[in-house]
Amino acid sequence: MRRIVSLLILFILPSFFTLTGNRICGGPTAPAVNAPARSTLCSSLYHDMQLEGVVNWEAFRQAVTGYYRISGRKKNILTLIDFSKPSTEKRLYVFDMDRKKLLFHSVVSHGKNSGGNYATSFSNEYGSYKSSLGFYLTDSPYQGKNGYSLLLDGLEKGINDRARQRAIVVHGAAYADPSVARSAGRLGRSFGCPAVPKNLSKPIIDAIKGGSVIFIYAESPDYLAHSSILKREDIG
Repeated sequence: MRRIVSLLILFILPSFFTLTGNRICGGPTAPAVNAPARSTLCSSLYHDMQLEGVVNWEAFRQAVTGYYRISGRKKNILTLIDFSKPSTEKRLYVFDMDRKKLLFHSVVSHGKNSGGNYATSFSNEYGSYKSSLGFYLTDSPYQGKNGYSLLLDGLEKGINDRARQRAIVVHGAAYADPSVARSAGRLGRSFGCPAVPKNLSKPIIDAIKGGSVIFIYAESPDYLAHSSILKREDIG
């Protein structure tokens, strides 16, 4: 009987929330689902994708919580950039949420004024050359000075909503290559864009373009205090 109940929670509830507009893993429209049940659903997704030892659990949990709250998303793809990790490590993850699959795992650059090997300082200001945290929706790709690039819309006022004005886009860059990290001790840095290796830029952009969610994470109490998507009760 206990096994049957567990199966019902894991497989029926997520479909129910999707159909009714409620959200799993925490959400303002899902008061009937208590915190332990939401945690179980997030944990199930984490284990199904075999992310233990690969993805920071807290970063993943926050990313998935916000993902299900963003009504404007058009693709069931979630990108997590984990700035709690150094630039020498692979800290960009692209998840197919329908197939429960990790599609890409790559290094990614942060803004040159956000820090050295670690990104520790963030800004929404034009000319800051810093990365911005929080949730974004992807828009259309284009050919720019950095080649094939992807427009982003920041969703959080005062945190990342100046992304368009600042020309914060996903693009490929020679400095965003693991060989640079091996020789210099850190990845090269951008003007605030999440830059990826050139050989991965097109497949990554093509996978996430057109209305998917990106979440840029760091262990930042200031972000959590001001986020319009995540709430303090979401944080473990």
